[in-house]
Amino acid sequence: MKVYVGGMSTQTTEAQLKALFTPFGTPTSVNIATDKGNGTSRGFGFVEFSSDAEANAAIAALNGKEVDGKVLKVNESRPKTAGAPR
Repeated sequence: MKVYVGGMSTQTTEAQLKALFTPFGTPTSVNIATDKGNGTSRGFGFVEFSSDAEANAAIAALNGKEVDGKVLKVNESRPKTAGAPR
């Protein structure tokens, strides 16, 4: 299961995000979204677990938790929807 993590500090690294989620299981992948222009964090990312139980435990424990002065929004990732044409 892939977990969405929003509201992160732009200073949070993938290593820090992985360490935050590791107590709930073994993340199979960690990815922080970055701005295409300058490579800085966009303040959200994704953590993937091989087990739904691990992902659900992480969601229950970390949603609403304050990390680096920011309150995290953690939930099951939903498929990307097509946006309006630019």
